[in-house]
Amino acid sequence: MLGDYIPFMALLSSLYVIAGGIHLSGDLRPTPAVNSAFLGAGAFLSSFIGTTGASMLLVRPLIRTNHERRRKAHTVVFFIFLVSNTGGCLTPLGDPPLFLGYLRGVPFGWTARSLFLPWLFVNVALLFLFYLWDRAAYAREKPADLARDVIEVRPLRLRGWLNFLWLIAVVATVATVDHQRPFLGTGWTPPLFLRECLLLFLAALSLYATPGSRGLRRQNDFTFAALGEVACLFLGIFICMQTPIEYLKARGPELGLKSPAEFFWATGALSSFLDNAPTYVVFFTAAGGAGIPEQSLLVAISLGAVFMGANTYIGNGPNFMVKAIAEKSGVKMPSFFGYMAYSGCVLLPLFAAVTFIFLRA
Repeated sequence: MLGDYIPFMALLSSLYVIAGGIHLSGDLRPTPAVNSAFLGAGAFLSSFIGTTGASMLLVRPLIRTNHERRRKAHTVVFFIFLVSNTGGCLTPLGDPPLFLGYLRGVPFGWTARSLFLPWLFVNVALLFLFYLWDRAAYAREKPADLARDVIEVRPLRLRGWLNFLWLIAVVATVATVDHQRPFLGTGWTPPLFLRECLLLFLAALSLYATPGSRGLRRQNDFTFAALGEVACLFLGIFICMQTPIEYLKARGPELGLKSPAEFFWATGALSSFLDNAPTYVVFFTAAGGAGIPEQSLLVAISLGAVFMGANTYIGNGPNFMVKAIAEKSGVKMPSFFGYMAYSGCVLLPLFAAVTFIFLRA
């Protein structure tokens, strides 16, 4: 259990701390094109600074940009779809399920090679749908609100640039330092937990070596309390998931799941209402026993866990955090079932298309 939990929390903590030192301020005109650019940039960044890091970095600037508009809840909903979930497919840093797969022997570059086309399809489709939706909503805004928006425009300003260096170092560390693999093809194998020590060292550099770090974090409402809550929650999750993992190692074939489509929907259904990280581990074990599942099944499990975490507010950690920040900023967000109405209408048809196009093997 500790072999999963300690690396998981070290990575999550380093990304959370480093992203917390990057502050994006400003107030742009909330046109459909600007909002789409926000969401597209966030979907890309999610794979490299994590869905949590990208969500915390961009949600407040997006809300500030749209604060003059009356119809804006859909913008935050699509932000959860794209930035907090479907964008995080290209590296094991993007979403917790993929990192747990990496800890179980999945190569670092496998996600980009195997998940790129489904990632591109879903995210481009969501951005296109959002643009059409936001364009219709923008046309219904009152002229007075749009005029006020022009007056209050302020250019974007990004501070805490040095933290991007630490983020690059996090990616390099996770990709190359692993006690189960030789370092860069040499004969030297890193000792256990060296990677985690390096990740925490990079987080410390972000805290204490970034100019103006304290002020930037204050403007981001950065707090360790949220990280502590996540640590406690996932400690319980990692303890509780040991029994089903051991059971599935012994009796996984009795579930009757065989095709990629079946694994995709089974993983996604549970990821929608349970946290998607333990759900991924359960089906990873069911498909592979003590080893790595075959390629087509691993693709299905990965896509189901990452994509369908967007189906509800509780499917992935950043979802509820974004909802809480939006409501605190005055955005009237849909209820739990109201959000599911959005995801049912927008996401489920896309996931059916993913099944037909990519998972028919």
